Amino acid sequence: MMNLVPKWLLIAVGIALLALAPIGHGNYVALILCSWLIYTIAAMGLNLTLGYAGQISLAQASFMAVGAYITALMTMNGIHWLIAMPVSVAACFVIGLLVGFPALRVKGHFLAFVTLAFNTLLVLVLRNEDWLTGGSYGKSNMPRPDFWVFDTGMKSTVLSIPLTSNQKMYYLCLVVFVIFPLLMYGLVRSPWGRAFKGLRENPIRAESLGLDIRRITLLAFAIGSAAGGLAGSLVSPVVQYIEPNSFALSFSLKILLMVVVGGSGYFFGPMLGAAVVILLPEFLRFTEGYYLIIYSALVILLMVFSPSGLMGVGGRLVGAVRPRRVTRGDMKEGAQL
Repeated sequence: MMNLVPKWLLIAVGIALLALAPIGHGNYVALILCSWLIYTIAAMGLNLTLGYAGQISLAQASFMAVGAYITALMTMNGIHWLIAMPVSVAACFVIGLLVGFPALRVKGHFLAFVTLAFNTLLVLVLRNEDWLTGGSYGKSNMPRPDFWVFDTGMKSTVLSIPLTSNQKMYYLCLVVFVIFPLLMYGLVRSPWGRAFKGLRENPIRAESLGLDIRRITLLAFAIGSAAGGLAGSLVSPVVQYIEPNSFALSFSLKILLMVVVGGSGYFFGPMLGAAVVILLPEFLRFTEGYYLIIYSALVILLMVFSPSGLMGVGGRLVGAVRPRRVTRGDMKEGAQL
């Protein structure tokens, strides 16, 4: 049955549902949905570094910080978001190349400690350089972009539908969210994507086949970091307030949790993982003080019974429903002759 429904049709229905999601709801729902889309972009970047290339990184939140602060500084000085966003992405790409150099010499948990140190160092720099970042007080009142016919900074009516400023920011995040996975899908299906997978499975074999391991490793870090910068450039106008603790190590661990819960190495894994980490606690708030306990217990059970995450659970369910190919008995006996 699953094969009868084209994937593009399922994706189109999903995008249509996302487009209708904030209509009729308040600003809080729009902000929660924005948070989900933003963290999904950051998690997809980490999934490329970790899930496809096999390089552990605990610094994704720091690249979100770089993107958010660059975007904030540029937009507060009158530069349009459409210019500030690619500058932020490019800056994170370059920084990702520099951070990726330790990955050429250390692996596994040693590499995790290197990226952890970078995240901690960046937070300290943001906290102490008051003249540039505002220190512990951070930056506030960042302008929301005006796209001439679609000003996200003010309330208006579009196609007879009243939209608040937060709802308009949601649609900006949704547009970026749709474009970015398309680019990422093209990347993972390209020869570069197959090279990333080869690096994850067996670096020695990949190098023996003629792959440049150094270049592939650096590229995985750089692209994943650029995705974090893209997410950070959306955080700045959406939240309109940033400070160093918003990008501390705990947020890098949260993004890592999204990748692991959704399914590391699966294309749609970060989307599901971000939905669990961001949206599930909101649905469990009716339990009042117990929602964090329930949420933590569900995550633990998922990791115990399905280390491959939600995508692994989905694969098992599809495998159980899909008809299996049955081998003829006489063919089986013939193979033993």
